[in-house]
Amino acid sequence: MSAAAQDLVVEHVFTAYDRADVLVDVSLRIPAGSITCLLGSNGSGKTTLIRSILGLTAPRSGSIALGGTELTRLPTHRIVRLGIGCIPEGRKVFPRLTVVENLVVGAYGEPRREVVAERLERVFATFPKLAERRTQLAGTMSGGEQAMVSIGRGLMAAPRLLLVDEPSLGLSPLLVQETFGVIQRIHAQGVTVFLVEQNVHQTLAIASHGYVLSQGRVVTQGTAAELRADPEVHAAYFGTSTTEGMR
Repeated sequence: MSAAAQDLVVEHVFTAYDRADVLVDVSLRIPAGSITCLLGSNGSGKTTLIRSILGLTAPRSGSIALGGTELTRLPTHRIVRLGIGCIPEGRKVFPRLTVVENLVVGAYGEPRREVVAERLERVFATFPKLAERRTQLAGTMSGGEQAMVSIGRGLMAAPRLLLVDEPSLGLSPLLVQETFGVIQRIHAQGVTVFLVEQNVHQTLAIASHGYVLSQGRVVTQGTAAELRADPEVHAAYFGTSTTEGMR
């Protein structure tokens, strides 16, 4: 199977809440093996697109397909088993469960204990601090540590495509830098990443291609370099009309 045959393709998607469209004719492609980003302000529809991909909020029309398999008619658990994982906005750990218990939840679709154990060890290799804190309640951890738990839980499903929603939200600049470094390492292991973010500086530093969403519509797209050089993108979404504000 070619790499293109494993792409995630969104075509002409409309998604509504209470009959009001939040996504309007959204089309984009996430090439297999890439880091593709979706930029936009609060309320632009970024999280709704993730929910549509995962089947949590079904589109009222349009197509979402992974490797040619149509997702819009599938329940969420089937979509996850096809190889799509998610790291949700706001980290959302289970506070009364331990680190290990939180991680194992991410592998709920895998019945083989030995496979779950292997995935745990890979997560601990990525985040040695979690190995040290494996019996600690997640609710007692710092924001940065909870971010590690959330990312690790997403990896426990062994996804081929990982949806990452606002990973920088609520983190200090240093932790944001560390988190984006982890995303790059995950990508280097062969995982396709769809990075949904407001932090344009960090996002365009690691993405190869991106889309900009405004009021539920894709208003521009291009390579990371093209988006960095686009004065209209700066002026409309990032508060500057020149590349000076992006440095």
